Amino acid sequence: MSAFALNAFLIPGNIFSAGINGVSQILSLLLKNVFRLTVNTGWLILLFNIPIGILGWAKIGRGFTIYSFLTSFLTSFLAIVMPIQSVAGHNPLLSALFGGILTGIGVAYPLKYGFSTGGMDIVAVVLEKTTGKTIGTLMMVTNSVIVLIAGTKFGWENALYTIISIYAMSRVVDAIHTRHQKLTAFIVTTKTNEVIDGLHDTLIRGITIMPGEGSYKRRPGSVLMVVISRYELYELEHVVKSVDPQSFVNLVNTIDIEGNFYDETEQLKVRNQSTH
Repeated sequence: MSAFALNAFLIPGNIFSAGINGVSQILSLLLKNVFRLTVNTGWLILLFNIPIGILGWAKIGRGFTIYSFLTSFLTSFLAIVMPIQSVAGHNPLLSALFGGILTGIGVAYPLKYGFSTGGMDIVAVVLEKTTGKTIGTLMMVTNSVIVLIAGTKFGWENALYTIISIYAMSRVVDAIHTRHQKLTAFIVTTKTNEVIDGLHDTLIRGITIMPGEGSYKRRPGSVLMVVISRYELYELEHVVKSVDPQSFVNLVNTIDIEGNFYDETEQLKVRNQSTH
C-alpha cells in the first residue's frame, strides 16, 4: 500500500509523504535537480532504514525491529520494482488524498499488530524510551521540516498538498490504530469473585468493586469498574461472558485518565517479573 501510494500518487505529483519516506522523496529530487543523479526513492528508504534498524535492535528489541525492518524492506523493494506512473492524472488534490489514505493504511496495520513501518517510527520509540519525549512531538517536528523544504524548494502549492496528504494519512492511522483509545467498562454481575479472577488472569488492570442490587428481583451483586485500552476489549468481553453469561456490561468512551495505567511496556515488565 505504501509503495503503491508513493509510485502512483505522491512521487508523480511532487507531493511528499511523512517521515523517512518523505525525506527520501526530497533527497531523491534534490539529487536529480542538483547533481543530475537519478536515485529511486526506494533505495533511499532502504538506506535510511539500515542504521535505524540497527538502532532499534539495540534499544527496543528483536521482535519489533525484525518485523519493522521487513516491512520497510518490502516497501523499498516494491517502490523500486513498481513503475512510477500517475493514476490521478494532473489532479494534485486527488493525488494528495489518495496518497495519504493509502499510506495511512500501510502505516496503521503494522502499528495495529505491534510493530511499525520502520524509519521514524523506530527512532520515535527509541527516543520515547530513552528521553520520555512523546512520539507525536517528534513526528510533528519531522513533518514540519518536510513541509518547509517542500515549500521553499519545490513551491508552496506542493507544500499545501503535502499537508493535505499527511493529514489524510494521520486520520486513517487514528481510525485503524486505536491502541491509544481508552474505554471504561462497568460490569454488573452476581459472580463477583469469579469474574475478577478471570479478568486478573487475562488482563493487568485494576478493578474497582462497587456493591449493587438489581431493582427488579432485588438480587445483590456488584458493579465492577475497569479502564482498558480498546485492544483489550475482546479479551474482557470473552472472560466476562464465559464466567457469567447473565452479566451486563456497559462500555463508556474515556476521554482522559490520571494515575497509574500500565501501557504495553509496563505490562510486559510485570509479566516477566511474575514468570521469574
